[in-house]
Amino acid sequence: MPFLDLSHTIEHGMTTYPGLPGPLICDFLSREASRALYAPGVEFHIGKIEMVANTGTYVDSPFHRYADGKDLSALPLESLAGLEAVLIDGGRQGGVGREAFTGQDLRGKAVLVRTGWDVHWGTPAYLERNPFLTAEAAEYLVTQGAALVGIDSVNIDDLRDRARPVHSVLLGAEIPIVEHLRGLGPLPAAGFRFTAVPPKVAGFGTWPVRAFATL
Repeated sequence: MPFLDLSHTIEHGMTTYPGLPGPLICDFLSREASRALYAPGVEFHIGKIEMVANTGTYVDSPFHRYADGKDLSALPLESLAGLEAVLIDGGRQGGVGREAFTGQDLRGKAVLVRTGWDVHWGTPAYLERNPFLTAEAAEYLVTQGAALVGIDSVNIDDLRDRARPVHSVLLGAEIPIVEHLRGLGPLPAAGFRFTAVPPKVAGFGTWPVRAFATL
Protein backbone atom coordinates (compact mmCIF):
# COMPACT_ATOMS: atom_id res chain seq x y z
CA MET A 1 0.00 0.00 0.00
CA PRO A 2 1.76 3.21 -1.13
CA PHE A 3 1.94 6.08 1.37
CA LEU A 4 2.28 9.78 0.52
CA ASP A 5 3.51 12.05 3.31
CA LEU A 6 1.52 15.30 3.32
CA SER A 7 3.06 17.01 6.36
CA HIS A 8 5.88 19.49 6.87
CA THR A 9 8.94 18.54 8.91
CA ILE A 10 9.14 20.29 12.29
CA GLU A 11 12.57 21.88 12.69
CA HIS A 12 14.20 24.03 15.35
CA GLY A 13 13.20 27.69 15.08
CA MET A 14 11.02 27.36 11.99
CA THR A 15 8.06 29.69 11.41
CA THR A 16 4.62 28.17 10.87
CA TYR A 17 2.28 31.08 11.47
CA PRO A 18 2.87 34.85 11.58
CA GLY A 19 3.56 36.08 15.09
CA LEU A 20 3.96 32.64 16.68
CA PRO A 21 7.38 31.47 17.94
CA GLY A 22 9.23 28.62 16.31
CA PRO A 23 9.86 25.41 18.22
CA LEU A 24 12.86 24.96 20.50
CA ILE A 25 14.32 21.49 19.89
CA CYS A 26 17.18 20.42 22.13
CA ASP A 27 18.56 17.64 24.31
CA PHE A 28 17.06 16.80 27.66
CA LEU A 29 19.62 14.02 27.99
CA SER A 30 22.41 13.96 25.43
CA ARG A 31 24.07 10.74 24.30
CA GLU A 32 27.31 11.88 25.87
CA ALA A 33 25.70 12.58 29.26
CA SER A 34 23.78 9.29 29.18
CA ARG A 35 26.93 7.20 29.05
CA ALA A 36 27.47 7.75 32.78
CA LEU A 37 24.09 6.16 33.50
CA TYR A 38 24.45 2.88 31.59
CA ALA A 39 26.83 0.02 31.01
CA PRO A 40 29.93 0.62 28.86
CA GLY A 41 29.03 1.06 25.19
CA VAL A 42 25.37 1.85 25.95
CA GLU A 43 23.94 5.31 25.29
CA PHE A 44 20.51 6.87 24.76
CA HIS A 45 19.12 10.20 23.64
CA ILE A 46 16.11 11.90 25.22
CA GLY A 47 15.02 14.99 23.33
CA LYS A 48 13.08 18.01 24.48
CA ILE A 49 10.79 20.25 22.44
CA GLU A 50 9.10 23.47 23.47
CA MET A 51 6.53 24.78 21.00
CA VAL A 52 3.11 26.30 20.54
CA ALA A 53 0.43 23.85 19.45
CA ASN A 54 0.09 25.53 16.03
CA THR A 55 3.38 24.22 14.66
CA GLY A 56 4.00 22.44 11.36
CA THR A 57 1.07 20.59 9.84
CA TYR A 58 -1.65 20.45 12.51
CA VAL A 59 -5.25 19.56 13.20
CA ASP A 60 -7.78 21.89 14.80
CA SER A 61 -10.48 20.36 17.00
CA PRO A 62 -13.66 22.22 18.01
CA PHE A 63 -12.03 23.26 21.32
CA HIS A 64 -9.64 25.46 19.33
CA ARG A 65 -12.58 27.75 18.56
CA TYR A 66 -15.19 26.90 21.19
CA ALA A 67 -14.64 26.55 24.95
CA ASP A 68 -17.23 23.77 25.17
CA GLY A 69 -16.09 22.00 22.00
CA LYS A 70 -14.37 18.64 21.82
CA ASP A 71 -10.66 18.78 22.57
CA LEU A 72 -8.01 16.56 20.98
CA SER A 73 -8.62 13.75 23.44
CA ALA A 74 -12.33 13.67 22.60
CA LEU A 75 -11.96 13.41 18.82
CA PRO A 76 -12.95 9.91 17.69
CA LEU A 77 -10.30 8.12 15.64
CA GLU A 78 -12.80 7.52 12.86
CA SER A 79 -12.90 11.30 12.30
CA LEU A 80 -9.13 11.41 11.69
CA ALA A 81 -7.83 8.07 10.40
CA GLY A 82 -8.38 6.06 7.25
CA LEU A 83 -10.96 8.47 5.85
CA GLU A 84 -12.09 8.14 2.26
CA ALA A 85 -10.89 11.35 0.65
CA VAL A 86 -11.33 13.65 -2.32
CA LEU A 87 -8.98 16.28 -3.72
CA ILE A 88 -10.33 19.67 -4.78
CA ASP A 89 -8.31 22.03 -6.97
CA GLY A 90 -8.73 25.41 -5.31
CA GLY A 91 -6.32 27.58 -7.26
CA ARG A 92 -3.56 29.76 -5.80
CA GLN A 93 -5.31 33.09 -5.45
CA GLY A 94 -8.12 34.41 -3.26
CA GLY A 95 -11.09 32.58 -1.85
CA VAL A 96 -12.16 29.07 -2.82
CA GLY A 97 -15.93 29.28 -3.17
CA ARG A 98 -18.80 26.83 -2.98
CA GLU A 99 -18.61 26.18 -6.73
CA ALA A 100 -15.32 24.32 -6.31
CA PHE A 101 -17.13 21.61 -4.34
CA THR A 102 -20.47 21.29 -6.13
CA GLY A 103 -21.09 18.02 -7.93
CA GLN A 104 -18.66 16.15 -5.65
CA ASP A 105 -19.58 13.29 -3.33
CA LEU A 106 -18.37 14.72 -0.02
CA ARG A 107 -20.40 12.86 2.58
CA GLY A 108 -18.18 11.18 5.15
CA LYS A 109 -15.06 12.20 3.21
CA ALA A 110 -11.89 14.06 4.05
CA VAL A 111 -11.97 17.03 1.67
CA LEU A 112 -8.45 18.21 0.81
CA VAL A 113 -8.08 21.53 -0.98
CA ARG A 114 -5.00 21.91 -3.17
CA THR A 115 -3.87 25.50 -3.76
CA GLY A 116 -0.16 24.94 -4.30
CA TRP A 117 0.61 27.52 -1.62
CA ASP A 118 3.00 25.08 0.05
CA VAL A 119 5.64 26.05 -2.53
CA HIS A 120 6.10 29.23 -0.44
CA TRP A 121 6.73 27.31 2.81
CA GLY A 122 9.61 28.84 4.76
CA THR A 123 9.40 32.20 2.95
CA PRO A 124 7.67 35.49 3.89
CA ALA A 125 5.25 35.00 0.99
CA TYR A 126 3.72 31.98 2.74
CA LEU A 127 2.53 34.14 5.62
CA GLU A 128 0.36 36.66 3.77
CA ARG A 129 -2.41 36.89 1.13
CA ASN A 130 -3.09 33.19 1.46
CA PRO A 131 -5.63 31.14 -0.49
CA PHE A 132 -8.60 30.30 1.76
CA LEU A 133 -12.15 28.97 1.78
CA THR A 134 -15.11 31.30 1.78
CA ALA A 135 -17.78 31.18 4.45
CA GLU A 136 -20.27 29.96 1.84
CA ALA A 137 -17.95 27.09 0.95
CA ALA A 138 -17.69 26.10 4.61
CA GLU A 139 -21.45 26.13 5.01
CA TYR A 140 -21.81 23.97 1.90
CA LEU A 141 -19.27 21.46 3.22
CA VAL A 142 -21.32 21.15 6.41
CA THR A 143 -24.56 20.55 4.51
CA GLN A 144 -22.83 17.93 2.35
CA GLY A 145 -21.56 16.01 5.37
CA ALA A 146 -17.79 16.42 4.98
CA ALA A 147 -15.93 14.54 7.73
CA LEU A 148 -12.72 16.62 7.72
CA VAL A 149 -11.39 19.54 5.68
CA GLY A 150 -7.72 20.21 4.94
CA ILE A 151 -5.78 22.80 2.96
CA ASP A 152 -2.15 23.35 1.90
CA SER A 153 -2.19 26.99 2.99
CA VAL A 154 -1.20 28.97 6.09
CA ASN A 155 -4.87 29.22 7.13
CA ILE A 156 -8.20 27.89 5.94
CA ASP A 157 -9.57 31.40 6.57
CA ASP A 158 -8.47 34.66 5.00
CA LEU A 159 -5.77 35.95 7.39
CA ARG A 160 -7.18 39.45 6.94
CA ASP A 161 -10.62 38.39 8.25
CA ARG A 162 -10.52 38.39 12.03
CA ALA A 163 -13.99 36.83 12.23
CA ARG A 164 -12.53 33.51 11.02
CA PRO A 165 -15.87 32.33 9.54
CA VAL A 166 -14.56 29.02 8.14
CA HIS A 167 -13.11 27.91 11.47
CA SER A 168 -16.34 28.98 13.16
CA VAL A 169 -18.60 27.07 10.77
CA LEU A 170 -16.59 23.86 10.40
CA LEU A 171 -15.52 23.49 14.03
CA GLY A 172 -19.02 24.44 15.15
CA ALA A 173 -20.21 21.41 13.17
CA GLU A 174 -17.47 19.24 14.76
CA ILE A 175 -15.57 18.92 11.48
CA PRO A 176 -11.79 18.84 12.17
CA ILE A 177 -9.55 21.13 10.11
CA VAL A 178 -6.02 20.31 8.95
CA GLU A 179 -3.85 23.25 7.90
CA HIS A 180 -0.37 23.53 6.37
CA LEU A 181 -0.62 20.38 4.27
CA ARG A 182 2.04 19.87 1.61
CA GLY A 183 2.64 17.84 -1.53
CA LEU A 184 -0.98 17.36 -2.57
CA GLY A 185 -0.06 17.52 -6.27
CA PRO A 186 0.42 13.77 -6.90
CA LEU A 187 -2.91 12.81 -5.34
CA PRO A 188 -5.77 11.63 -7.57
CA ALA A 189 -9.13 13.36 -7.46
CA ALA A 190 -10.58 10.47 -5.44
CA GLY A 191 -9.91 6.86 -4.52
CA PHE A 192 -7.44 7.38 -1.68
CA ARG A 193 -7.60 7.57 2.12
CA PHE A 194 -6.37 10.28 4.47
CA THR A 195 -5.03 10.13 8.03
CA ALA A 196 -3.99 12.95 10.39
CA VAL A 197 -3.95 11.79 14.01
CA PRO A 198 -2.61 13.95 16.89
CA PRO A 199 -1.65 12.77 20.39
CA LYS A 200 -4.54 12.30 22.81
CA VAL A 201 -4.08 15.56 24.75
CA ALA A 202 -6.78 16.83 27.10
CA GLY A 203 -7.46 20.56 27.21
CA PHE A 204 -5.83 21.31 23.84
CA GLY A 205 -7.57 22.21 20.61
CA THR A 206 -4.66 22.01 18.17
CA TRP A 207 -1.61 19.77 17.71
CA PRO A 208 0.84 18.78 14.96
CA VAL A 209 0.08 15.64 12.98
CA ARG A 210 1.86 13.30 10.58
CA ALA A 211 -0.67 13.67 7.78
CA PHE A 212 -0.54 11.10 4.99
CA ALA A 213 -2.52 9.56 2.19
CA THR A 214 -2.75 5.86 1.34
CA LEU A 215 -3.21 5.22 -2.36
